[in-house]
Amino acid sequence: MTDITLDGVFPAMTTPFTDDGIDHDQLAANAQYLEAAGVDGLVPVGSTGESATMTHDEHVEVIETVAAAVEDVPVIAGTGSNNTAEALSLSQRAADAGADGLLLISPYYNKPEPAGFLEHYRTVADAVDLPQIVYNVPSRTGQSIPADVTVELADHPNVAGYKAASGDLNLISEVVERTREKEFSVLSGDDGLTLPILSVGGRGTISVVANVEPERTCAMVGAALAGDYDRARELHHELGPLTRALFTETNPIPVKEAMHLRGMGSPRVRPPLTRLSEEHREELADLLAEYEGGEPDVAEATR
Repeated sequence: MTDITLDGVFPAMTTPFTDDGIDHDQLAANAQYLEAAGVDGLVPVGSTGESATMTHDEHVEVIETVAAAVEDVPVIAGTGSNNTAEALSLSQRAADAGADGLLLISPYYNKPEPAGFLEHYRTVADAVDLPQIVYNVPSRTGQSIPADVTVELADHPNVAGYKAASGDLNLISEVVERTREKEFSVLSGDDGLTLPILSVGGRGTISVVANVEPERTCAMVGAALAGDYDRARELHHELGPLTRALFTETNPIPVKEAMHLRGMGSPRVRPPLTRLSEEHREELADLLAEYEGGEPDVAEATR
């Protein structure tokens, strides 16, 4: 298994589109920008990357582009599906494309029983020798992964982490509590809850906000992991307005607009999503102007 550390900040990357397909040059530039900003890894082709509207070939091509663009950070590719055979195929292709790890959303629509969750994840983990992150996001899948299932999966040598996007702090805290003695990282999947999750033992975040404000996000997470909660709270509150703005409409609609305003690609999203409303566009532009300049240093002592 590839040896990677699942601590810190892992931006959930957007996928820049053109009229004809994927803007691979911009995608590579975004990956290099985030690496230079100090993130700990990159997560392409997840929910934020609009993987649901890509062909499998496009999916793999995005992974190849991001993996080729960066030098020193791991690439954790989204490869989940509600179809176990499809998740396995995408995971195998991602490994061949240069992914260092995998992020697997729980099976949506089917609503499996606990035994079905276990079989789904074990099928991929047994077959693909890469670190894998179990992704719990019931707002998109219609069902939350039970804590008992996550804890049991954490015993598998290839299941290395859990992306917590349920909004249920009791559940997240229980998962942290019951996996503390394992080699297993709980990562926030809700930007507004990253600091609370870190406070109960989470190890980092797979973040939307980090696409736009990577330095501040890295500084916040680094401070919390170093135990400097005064500084972490200060940065959490600095990021609060942006966090709220990036979820006024369905993710990734607002974050793609924000990146467009920062010169990092087209705001285009694929149907059935639509571009950010004019009202929110103006509010976002005003807010981003307030964040310009004055980026905090990410001291080595807090990383």
